[in-house]
Amino acid sequence: MYTDYLKKLFCYLEETKVYDREKNPCRDYEEAIQRLVDLFSEMKENGKQVFFIGNGGSAAIASHMTADFMKNGGMKTYSLYDNSVTTCMGNDYGYEYIFSRPLEFLGNEGDLLVAVSSSGNSQNIVNAIQAAQKKRMKIITLSGFQKENRIIGMGMYNIHVPVSHYGMVESIHNLILQQIVDVIMDRDGECL
Repeated sequence: MYTDYLKKLFCYLEETKVYDREKNPCRDYEEAIQRLVDLFSEMKENGKQVFFIGNGGSAAIASHMTADFMKNGGMKTYSLYDNSVTTCMGNDYGYEYIFSRPLEFLGNEGDLLVAVSSSGNSQNIVNAIQAAQKKRMKIITLSGFQKENRIIGMGMYNIHVPVSHYGMVESIHNLILQQIVDVIMDRDGECL
């Protein structure tokens, strides 16, 4: 009975697709992960910043990955989750700008934004992606639920988990990001 959950998780992982900006899917999981590893490796080699953002459970993933990509991946990551900054942005500009306003100050051309949103429809995530586009940053989106969500074509790479179940979507987003940083750590060795 309980193994059915894992069977479903593996099934949805197999159905997960990575699309480019024109919504063309990668050939398979191997190609998708290799492209993502290459992009993060480029960020590391060029000393670019990587910003992870998300709401709710996706915020926890973003915060976790900020730490892992810094410590284990040896990358310059920056957390947009400082309580004072978040509440300041929310209070002064509105919740929909809690990520975009800091990115306007901190983001630079060639940096990377990793936007995690289970639904792919959160206005604050959309605004952050638009701010990153204006800065000529590179963007990866991770979403789930409906394929025709608002962020699925906004990134250089767009990861989509085709299920309307928060736990499944969040678990797969976390797993994919964890795999990427683990591949980089295994290749380059521990950074700290």
